[in-house]
Amino acid sequence: MKIGILSRNRSLYSTARLIEAAEQRGHEVKVIDALRCYMNINSEKPQIHFKGEDLVNFDAIIPRIGASVTFYGTAVLRQFEMMGVYTVNESVAISRSRDKLRSMQLLSRKCIGMPVTGFASKPDDVKDLLDMVGGAPVVIKLLEGTQGIGVVLAETRKAAESVIEAFMGLKANIMVQEYIKEAGGADIRCFVIGDKVIAAMKRQGAEGEFRSNLHRGGSAALVKITPEERKTAVAAAKIMGLGVAGVDLLRSDRGPLVMEVNSSPGLEGIEKATGKDIAGMIIEYIEKNAVKKPSLRNKG
Repeated sequence: MKIGILSRNRSLYSTARLIEAAEQRGHEVKVIDALRCYMNINSEKPQIHFKGEDLVNFDAIIPRIGASVTFYGTAVLRQFEMMGVYTVNESVAISRSRDKLRSMQLLSRKCIGMPVTGFASKPDDVKDLLDMVGGAPVVIKLLEGTQGIGVVLAETRKAAESVIEAFMGLKANIMVQEYIKEAGGADIRCFVIGDKVIAAMKRQGAEGEFRSNLHRGGSAALVKITPEERKTAVAAAKIMGLGVAGVDLLRSDRGPLVMEVNSSPGLEGIEKATGKDIAGMIIEYIEKNAVKKPSLRNKG
């Protein structure tokens, strides 16, 4: 098979591992920087060019689109879909999962466990907003934040009001969520491929840090998840429409709560914590599911 990986840096651990796993299985791999692509959008013969080359005859695309380039990256991915190329995660699913507010609304509609979440636009709504989520302490999140950036724990009501008003003063879109104290600064990353959780790790925040992101000094260890946690993670990925996803869960007194569904989950932490060949499993998933769709190129 000819597999394209949408990534801006082939030396990143996840990209490098996917290249290695694909080539070990005899596939041809090309790394494509989405921002270097340009497109011919038409109804007869849609095209994507990259460094002067017409990107044709790909059997599958693995999107590793960074949050900062979501808009253009998903546009490129959508063009591949227009050309009938199989994509591990479709553009609409990535856009859906990247919109924190939209993803929370979709999960709540399907009765998936999640922290109580509030959203508001004006500073005079703050007091009622805090009441809605159960009062302080609360977690305040920028909608556009990633890897723990733009996430603040406000331990008192006064602190929460000040942080929210400051963010709103900067015209930033934020969510306010209840703080799950019993989680103890830890979460569970469930790696979902298809309809299975193929690996899971517990991420623990550094001492004095409530965020468990590995990029912020957190640690990761193998963990055994419950049937309910497994079911919740698979359901969350399915609701987003993702074939490959990292689902972050909090262990609460009322069961597993989905904190986020990641459409480009990193491989380094989970592979090192579990010892599993996650990259190889992704390639196997592609081998089983990559079906060439009718291409608009075949018209006329």
